[in-house]
Amino acid sequence: QVQLVESGGGLVQPGGSLRLSCVASGRIFSTNTLLWYRQAPGKEREWAATTISGGSTFYADSVKGRFTISRDNAKNTVYLQMDSLKPEDTAVYYCSLQQSNGLYWGQGTQVTVSS
Repeated sequence: QVQLVESGGGLVQPGGSLRLSCVASGRIFSTNTLLWYRQAPGKEREWAATTISGGSTFYADSVKGRFTISRDNAKNTVYLQMDSLKPEDTAVYYCSLQQSNGLYWGQGTQVTVSS
């Protein structure tokens, strides 16, 4: 089994920055994919960013150029650096780990962008 714990959410003004962290523990394989999703109030969960084991990264158009996903394999941690935040970025942010034995989710961390 794998456990994922997100942290770093909070309240930030428009134009500000936050860095989310997600620590994975348990049976983690060296080949895996780490993702960030988000779910705004009243909306479906949407994909935001992905990093694969080889280091490649991918972004949704809505966050491209403002968010940066990175990983520290030694710490089993994935980060989401969020800059130039907008009110529409307000959501619960979830990290997810995909590997050969399944798909795992954290419980989420709230990000609120408001003045």
